[in-house]
Amino acid sequence: MSVHWLLIVTAVVLLLQGKAYQWFGLRGVSYRRHFDVPACFQGEEVQLVEVIANRKMMPLPWLRLESLMQSGLRFHSQSNLDISSGDLFQNHRSLFSLMPYTQITRKHRVQCMKRGCYDLQSAAMTCGDLFGLFVSYRTFQFDRQTRLLVYPERIPLGDIPLPSHSWQGDISVQRWIVDDPFRIAGVRQYRYGDTMNMINWSATARAGALQVHRRDFTADHRIMIVLNFEITETMWGAVTIPERIEKGIAYAAAIAESCLARGIDTGFSCNGPVVDRPKQSVRIAPSGGDAHLTDLYETMAMLRIECTERFSEFLEYDFVEGTSNTDFIFLTSFVSDKMERQFERLRLNGNAVQIVPLTDDPLPSYADSVQPAASNEESLNPGHDESETKGA
Repeated sequence: MSVHWLLIVTAVVLLLQGKAYQWFGLRGVSYRRHFDVPACFQGEEVQLVEVIANRKMMPLPWLRLESLMQSGLRFHSQSNLDISSGDLFQNHRSLFSLMPYTQITRKHRVQCMKRGCYDLQSAAMTCGDLFGLFVSYRTFQFDRQTRLLVYPERIPLGDIPLPSHSWQGDISVQRWIVDDPFRIAGVRQYRYGDTMNMINWSATARAGALQVHRRDFTADHRIMIVLNFEITETMWGAVTIPERIEKGIAYAAAIAESCLARGIDTGFSCNGPVVDRPKQSVRIAPSGGDAHLTDLYETMAMLRIECTERFSEFLEYDFVEGTSNTDFIFLTSFVSDKMERQFERLRLNGNAVQIVPLTDDPLPSYADSVQPAASNEESLNPGHDESETKGA
C-alpha cells in the first residue's frame, strides 16, 4: 500500500512541477539581440550580441533557443551553438540552463559573406520541466534594430572595364559651364538678350553706355549610374545569372564612391526593387556629400535581384523628365536596338552616354564615337575666350 501511495505522490509531484513550468516557465524570461554595427561591407566581420535573462525565482533546467537566418552570414564555431546550413538559410539552435535572476550575454563573431539586408525578425524559445514531460513555447519578434546592412564588395576602380576615354581621362575634367548669378567677374557692354537686373547702373553712368554685370562660371556636372537587371533582352522576372548583377552592384558602388570623392553629384537607378519596396524600381537623383553616399550604399545593400520592369520602359522616365546635362553610365549585359535608340535620344538631349559591360565580351559604347554637345571643345570656347578677355 505504501508503494502505491509513493507512486501516486510521485506522479502528483511530477504533474505539478510540469504544469508549473508549462504555465510559468517563460514568464520573466527576456531575450534581446543586436549587431554591434548597423552596416558593414561585404567580407568584413561584425558581432551579434545576445542577452538572455531569467528574472524570477524559478530556475530553468533547460531552455532551447532557435532562429532562422540567411546563409550570407557565416558564424564562427562556438560552444553551445548548433548550426544547420542550407543554400539560402541556416537554422541556429542553442541550449541553456538558467538559475534564478541570472543573465547570460553571448557574442558571436559573424563574417558577412554576401551583400544584402539581414533582418533577424524572430526567434523561438522553448523551456520545460526537468524530465521534458511538459514544455512551453514563446516567439520573440524584433524590429529593425536587429537589421544589418551589408554593402557591396569594395573593388578597385581600375578593375572596372570603363571606356578608355571616360573616367580616367575626359570625364574627370568635363564640366557643364553655366553662369553663376552669385559670382561677379566684372562688367561688360550690354548685349541683346541681357535682362534689366543684370545692368550695372554705376558703371553705366561712368561709361555713358549700358554696362551689365559679367558673371563668373561654375561647374554643374552630374553623373547618373544606371544598372540593368536584365541578363538578356528576352528575360523577365527572375534573374537567370544573379552573380552578374551582384558584380554590377559592386561596380556601381565603386563608381559612386569615386565620383563623390571628386565632388561630382552622383545618382543611381536600376530596374530592380529594394526589400522595403518590392514592386518599385529604384531612382536616386544625383546629389553630393557623405550622407548621400551612405544613402546609395544602403539602397544597394537592400536591392533584391529581380526585375520590376523592362529596361527599355524604365529608361522612358528620363525622357519624360527631360533630363539633360548629365553623364549616364550604363551597367548592362547587352545593348538592344531599342536601347541604342534611347541612348541616342539621351545624347540629343545634351547628355553623355557611357556603357560598361557586365560580360567578358565588350559591348558597343556610344561614348567611343559620340561626345555630348555641351561638353565638346566648341561649347567650352565661349567661356574660355571670355576668361581670357577678363585677364587681358
